[in-house]
Amino acid sequence: MDFRRKIAGPPPDFAGPPSDITGITAGPRRKVAGPPSGSPEGRRTTAGPPPDFAERNQLIDIYIMGKSAADDKILSYNDVVLRRSDLDILSGPYFLNDRIIEFYFSYLSSCHVSQDILLVPPSIAFWILNCPDATYLKEFIEPLKLPEKKLVIFPVNDNDDMSLAEGGSHWSLIVYERNGNVFVHHDSNHGMNKIKARKLFSAVVGFMGDSTSASKAKYLDCVDSPQQTNGYDCGVYVIAIARAICCWYESSEHKDAEGMWFSFVKEQVTSTVVSQMRKEILQLIKGLMEKK
Repeated sequence: MDFRRKIAGPPPDFAGPPSDITGITAGPRRKVAGPPSGSPEGRRTTAGPPPDFAERNQLIDIYIMGKSAADDKILSYNDVVLRRSDLDILSGPYFLNDRIIEFYFSYLSSCHVSQDILLVPPSIAFWILNCPDATYLKEFIEPLKLPEKKLVIFPVNDNDDMSLAEGGSHWSLIVYERNGNVFVHHDSNHGMNKIKARKLFSAVVGFMGDSTSASKAKYLDCVDSPQQTNGYDCGVYVIAIARAICCWYESSEHKDAEGMWFSFVKEQVTSTVVSQMRKEILQLIKGLMEKK
């Protein structure tokens, strides 16, 4: 069963047909040239095709072609398939969808090959968060082998409607660190996803290990997490913070006095870094496309 969701992104190259295209009718009634208006024939009006009928058909064709082009597959990377519309999302000021986040998480996993690290795909995290029946949760989570992981990163989306294909308006992430036995929530928009994050924590904490201590892990909202300055870069902050934490984990030089990553993330995830990251991911994708 595929739990992948499509998150809102940019429109295709053609924004869509005007609102009146979808319901094309015979068009307005217009007068037909003929006898003088004073004659009985001149007083008749005849229905005919709208003057812009051909133009409307052309617009529909452009819309269909644009939509088809946006759905074209451009890259298959591990288990992730990217489409041309994903490049448009990265090129413009748009909310990242789950495909882009899953792609970058997969790329990070290839860069940090430690078996201790797990970056959970957005579709999996979404299902865990919104699973309608807890009896299915254990069977679903077990393949993740959470008790064997020392660092687990979950993306969090605020959509809670399983039937809504394009839902959600904000991304954040939760990180589990086994040595500290703590879940840390990073939210780039003043804790907007706090309720969803706590719900995800409650869903997975019992699966982090067989020991009593693992099931009693703490939850922490990072109050000093880097903050976005617009309404659409939350997903970019998620992948930037995830990258910084993976780098932190593999280096013993960047640990706080408490043995955590907070100061390192603050140094690495700045507004300048985030603003450049869309271009960086675009270049990464195009480089991988050229190798295929």
